[in-house]
Amino acid sequence: MRIGLIAIDGCFGSAIASIIDIVRVADGARGDVDPRIDPIELAILGPKRRVTTTASMTLSVDHPLSESGEFDVVVVPALGTLTAAATNDALQSRDARSVIASLGRLDEATTRIAAACTGVFAVAETGRMHHRRATTSWFLGPEFLKRYPTVALDLDTMVVVDGNLVTAGAAFAHIDLALSLVRSISPDLAQHVAKLLIIDERPSQAAFVAYEHLRHEDPIVVEFERFVRARLDEPFNVAFVAQSLGTSRRTLERRVRAALNLTPLGFVQRLRIERARHLSATTDLTSAEIALRVGYANAETLRSLLRRERRRS
Repeated sequence: MRIGLIAIDGCFGSAIASIIDIVRVADGARGDVDPRIDPIELAILGPKRRVTTTASMTLSVDHPLSESGEFDVVVVPALGTLTAAATNDALQSRDARSVIASLGRLDEATTRIAAACTGVFAVAETGRMHHRRATTSWFLGPEFLKRYPTVALDLDTMVVVDGNLVTAGAAFAHIDLALSLVRSISPDLAQHVAKLLIIDERPSQAAFVAYEHLRHEDPIVVEFERFVRARLDEPFNVAFVAQSLGTSRRTLERRVRAALNLTPLGFVQRLRIERARHLSATTDLTSAEIALRVGYANAETLRSLLRRERRRS
């Protein structure tokens, strides 16, 4: 397998380093796992001869972007931004536009595209994600959906594979992305590399999502969040909440889905689990008492939801 790793000035340094290290360890260890595994080559692609990452790491570029089509996989790492505004600005830079143009010219039949974090935005700019599943940084989900409303965004999953498109979540999900590429070559090799580098399996971003940081500008959703946070100990009825907010059930469901990529009930359940974990860690309340505080009459119902979340994360 030939992997082309795109690098531009200001890209996330640890993202580049983690992908390089994992791929090179995999190539070095493949003979120990299965001598029949072909060599795994990694080269740096970029719009100029040398690039500097956010960590002030300087990289020599091996191939220009025009040669991206010669690789089996092209990887787009994070742009090095943490906010929606900064990401939007980065996407307009000359280097980013060159990357987007080169991605748009790739033949999906011969070259896979893999991206993580804000790098997923660059891939989405090509239009290749239209009606396809993807993930990105959980805290930029609302901005992503606003820019690319036809993408089926899954903020829970750490790595999403849809045909020849592979996407991963925030920042250090680059590790998971790199391992998924190795796993596509050999599951045994990926498992061996994970053990060598002490990488735990993390199939979900859900455990890391702090919903108060999912910024959105929809006034109905803002009011909905305030309303339910103040009443987490009460039974939830979406029709009643919609009426209380002066809107219809259908409108509320549509707006919450657009802003948070969750149903209203799904969002309330996440808030209840978040509150339950906080109470468990900061109080001496029993499981039954915590369950009542977050709207569950039966403590076993809450325990079941917590177990389900742990399995997903």
